[in-house]
Amino acid sequence: GDLEAFNLLILRYQNLLYGIALRLLNDEDVAADAVQEALISAYRRFHTFRGDSLRSWLARVVVNACYDEMRKKRRQHSVPLELFNSEGEEIETSYWLVDPQADPELQFEANELQIAIQASLDKLPTIYRLMLVLVDIEGMSYEEAAAAAGIPVGTVKSRLARARLQVQKSLQLSGELLPAAYRIEL
Repeated sequence: GDLEAFNLLILRYQNLLYGIALRLLNDEDVAADAVQEALISAYRRFHTFRGDSLRSWLARVVVNACYDEMRKKRRQHSVPLELFNSEGEEIETSYWLVDPQADPELQFEANELQIAIQASLDKLPTIYRLMLVLVDIEGMSYEEAAAAAGIPVGTVKSRLARARLQVQKSLQLSGELLPAAYRIEL
């Protein structure tokens, strides 16, 4: 019930939790909302925490909030707003993330790679994407990912193997589109 102590815990894990939500939902605003809802829920239900891994428990709460957002999104039909710059041209990337000092060719290649990876992640079924996000992107152990997803460790391993294989195949299919340094040759 100590809000100060809970806030300190959240400061420690907020980047991890947001990263999980962002990779699952692929929308910055929706991910931020999901994390906020999850943290409110975690604070209210902190008495249910049994003392295992706090990181896994918080990740599980965020995963559940993401699932809730996905269900809401399926029920709601939405039309995305297109962003335009001052010349009326559509903005395709987040301009604040672009390094103005970077070589334009390297920026282009990095952007293409990011798009290919995200497209591969988006094609995955949610249960596989979750495993990739928790283990490969957020660096959780199999045990922590199992606790966060509420499944056995063996299931984490098999889903992760399937997810990696699907991403590999997806990236191979878009091999021509990838920068030469990132192409996977068979």
